[in-house]
Amino acid sequence: MIARVSNLTIRPLTIRARRSEDLHQCVAALREVRLADGYPMKWPSDPRAWLDRPQLDQAWVAQSSPGVIDGHVAVQNGREVTRLFVAPAARRRKVGSALLDHVSVWAGGRLILNVIDKPDSAAVAFYEATGWRYTHTTTAGWSGPRGEAVRLRHYVR
Repeated sequence: MIARVSNLTIRPLTIRARRSEDLHQCVAALREVRLADGYPMKWPSDPRAWLDRPQLDQAWVAQSSPGVIDGHVAVQNGREVTRLFVAPAARRRKVGSALLDHVSVWAGGRLILNVIDKPDSAAVAFYEATGWRYTHTTTAGWSGPRGEAVRLRHYVR
């Protein structure tokens, strides 16, 4: 059997606290995610403020090289994961898993999150494949782009 080796060079991933000077690159990565996946469901009028909400306890970025944001995650209310995304160019490199593992250590264990209720989505598949347990579904307190009700799947880890 012949093993094929990819020409892709995998660089070590650095996860660090997000700084204000990262926000421009975070918004650029989020824009790519929006084009690829439709997240966030409604593009915020001020994406920098959406990423840097005062309610956040802490936010981190993942980088495989200086100056390039590969992913982002934040925590609010001590254990609620929010604003998690991985740039399309950085996918399939365990960036999302590394960010969530980092958050889990920071939070001291049990985390919660919610995601749009689309059981066949990549996000749902990712969470369920990485040890998150679905608990229930609710209606969000906000509406979709056309004013429609939005259902959320809730998970714990």
